[in-house]
Amino acid sequence: MQNIDISKAATAWPPLAGTVFVPHTEEEYNQIVALLDQLIDEVGEDESHPLASLMEILGVLIENYESEHVPELISD
Repeated sequence: MQNIDISKAATAWPPLAGTVFVPHTEEEYNQIVALLDQLIDEVGEDESHPLASLMEILGVLIENYESEHVPELISD
């Protein structure tokens, strides 16, 4: 397991904190979805791209929001 240098993380996080966050409102959710769309355009399916893991994280955040706030469609 990697050791995380907390001081480096503390320096790197503030510029990202306004962009990468857990969405609690529909507006925040839409911001995260828009960011993911931009990343998909940039990264595509390149799993070795430096931003590929960020894409995955955003996907999980979106999925969690949707499971809590978007009702499931009921099929006949």
